Amino acid sequence: MKVKAVNGLVRLLRDEGTDWVCTFPTNVFVNACGEEGMPLIMVRTERFAVAVADAYGRATNGKKIGVSAVMGGLNAAGTEMAYGALAQAYEDSSPLLCLTDGVPNGATARERFNIEDGFRGVTKWSGYINQGRRVPEFVRRAYTQLRSGRPSPVMLQLPRGLEDYETDEHPYTPVKGWRPAGDPADVEKAVRALLHARNPMIYAGQGVFFGDACAELRRFAELTGTPVLTTLMGKSCFPEDHPLSLGVRDVPAERWLKGSDLVLAIGASLGPTSFGHEVPTKGKTIIQCTIDEQDLNRATRTDHAVVGDAKLVLTQMIAEAEKQRAKPRAGVEAEIAAAKEEKMKKYRPLMESNEKPINPYRVYAEIIAALDPKNSVVTHESGNTRDQLTTIYDAVAEHGFMAWGNVSTLGFGLGAAMGAKLAYPKRQVVSVTGDAGVSYQMGDYEALIRHCMGITTVHINNGGFSGYGPGFWGGGHTPYACEVTKADTYQTAKMAEALGMHAVRVEDPDEVAPALKDALKENEKGRPAFVEVICSRHPVYGGWVRPPAH
Repeated sequence: MKVKAVNGLVRLLRDEGTDWVCTFPTNVFVNACGEEGMPLIMVRTERFAVAVADAYGRATNGKKIGVSAVMGGLNAAGTEMAYGALAQAYEDSSPLLCLTDGVPNGATARERFNIEDGFRGVTKWSGYINQGRRVPEFVRRAYTQLRSGRPSPVMLQLPRGLEDYETDEHPYTPVKGWRPAGDPADVEKAVRALLHARNPMIYAGQGVFFGDACAELRRFAELTGTPVLTTLMGKSCFPEDHPLSLGVRDVPAERWLKGSDLVLAIGASLGPTSFGHEVPTKGKTIIQCTIDEQDLNRATRTDHAVVGDAKLVLTQMIAEAEKQRAKPRAGVEAEIAAAKEEKMKKYRPLMESNEKPINPYRVYAEIIAALDPKNSVVTHESGNTRDQLTTIYDAVAEHGFMAWGNVSTLGFGLGAAMGAKLAYPKRQVVSVTGDAGVSYQMGDYEALIRHCMGITTVHINNGGFSGYGPGFWGGGHTPYACEVTKADTYQTAKMAEALGMHAVRVEDPDEVAPALKDALKENEKGRPAFVEVICSRHPVYGGWVRPPAH
């Protein structure tokens, strides 16, 4: 049977398990999706379309690949606008498929902006489909890249006007993907070193999610009695109410990173980042388990490595630890509990504060109290909301907190929330933003309303960029660009209300809890909500461990 090339591609997306395509505003794929019954989630910016697809893949551990479609071809404005979102997905090692119009065959090599050249540095693989009959081939290649090896974005270009092709002559079978296990000798050596270490720790990253290995990580940690610290993007891959959890940052993280004699990194690249710890190596054995050999000895010395998928490697490590008669270490849980309590002595008074303007930690405490920890997702924005929440928010359920940001693009928090809601429609979803992020988000709130997304956005409005300018914390790092229009003039709740959201402004700390309760009730009806809270500037949070300056 003959099919148009673009319609054939959409059908193959369905074969690969695609539930929807996120798009804005027009491209060769939109009408084909409509004709083939593929649901479209039309948002209001190209970067947001890619962000939603990205977050969906993260929230499903890559079992579902998010798909976005943006305008390309000779008028590649949409593709150019999507660059930042693809760059973030690439830096964060997140899989998604981005579709765009290809330059017509007769115009290739004549255009000034070449899409493939422009996106080579932020995609794992990019394909230009130059013949209709090659659609199955290119889709197969795309999903092989998406489901094998290091997760990363992939781009497919399809120009208008390609010839129809015969589906019987070019059949398609969905791609399952391939995952390597570790070398048994490497596994044996790694486990032996950990069991003989004096004070080992596990440093778990996002690769645990994409390996679907959260249960195996917990089993291995409990079997050996080894504390678990997670990277920013690995947050919630290990339950943070567990007695072996070190969380992400502050006292427990600092104590074990500096005091351990062995660090077992699992699903963590240990690469350079502004938003993570730099693992000290002096006096330590560094064991790295990664699916990508390019991570080894890249930024952190690797003493021993196991190259393979996190789930398969952890399964091997569990069997090897049992074979070597591993026993949990005594006293570790009490040490961790003491470190956690030391941390909370700093933050508990802030979380209970009655001051006006409202301390942001009081807002976070009310969010914690309002949500069902086993049936919710919280995400943040770039800046203080990320740093503060990841210091004190304990994520109990897998993906109960979606943290992000090797590259931290403002506005992604709303895409993260929408992707999480699509992955977990029955969960409560709360996105917390500051003054910088809310400006990037506002244009896409209309999409939440139109698609009946029961998401609550909390805006920490402190009339500026906290920590940039001077205050009790010092002179600030960017004092010449720290102020915005004050809250008595700039009223974001009114803006959100005008768009059609349930919206409220809160200025009294005792009003935060009722406002959140009402917002979550509106979410149950499929209505997005916006809670603007007038807050103080309080840029205090757990730091990232860094080695002493040379």
